[in-house]
Amino acid sequence: MSSSFIDYLQGMSDMAVVMRLLIATVCGSLIGWERVVRRHSAGIRTFSLVSLGSAVATVLNLYLANLQGFNADVSRIPAGVVSGIGFLGAGTIIVTGRNQIKGLTTAASLWVASCMGMAFGAGYLTVGFACFILVMLANLVLMRATQQIEEYSRYVSIYIEVEENNGIKKLRKKFSEMGYQISSMNKTKDKTLSGTDTAVMVELDFGSAHSHQKLMDELNNLDFVSYVEEV
Repeated sequence: MSSSFIDYLQGMSDMAVVMRLLIATVCGSLIGWERVVRRHSAGIRTFSLVSLGSAVATVLNLYLANLQGFNADVSRIPAGVVSGIGFLGAGTIIVTGRNQIKGLTTAASLWVASCMGMAFGAGYLTVGFACFILVMLANLVLMRATQQIEEYSRYVSIYIEVEENNGIKKLRKKFSEMGYQISSMNKTKDKTLSGTDTAVMVELDFGSAHSHQKLMDELNNLDFVSYVEEV
């Protein structure tokens, strides 16, 4: 984009403001699209509205600050947006019955999308686009890198259902034969698939980098194991 067009977009004319709001909405939608692909609760509409609303709030704040004889604090509305989005993001975070925390990335993405919208609304296009690119980079590229690191970490937590009679004893023996150290092992009150098995939460220390999927395959092949899941 030419410098004159960028200068125009950063202005406070009605058309420039509308175009900035459109940019904020589109970028927010694309971040939401990435969340939808991964089947998370907050999707395209949520992210587009958060980004648009933040942009509108910022533009309104600038408009009020430019009114003659109107003493407006240009930091008040953006501060309110940031804290308000915190409550919205908290609603996407859940703790499952197996103490899994889900929704943190979505909550963080919502918060950053609001900041991106404020940047666009204020006419700070360079920061807005940089924020958008970095959010997509973090959610698409870094997510895969994180999954690879977690897949081969030396520590793993698993939920496993074993036969009620001597299942836990057999499991301890099997882990010992595999050379894995049990950091903790606790029975849970989860209702098992068969209704008669015992549900156990286990934390293991492999001692070195190890494929978690290989462990899942080994456990699934055991006769006394009915179900296993990494948590």
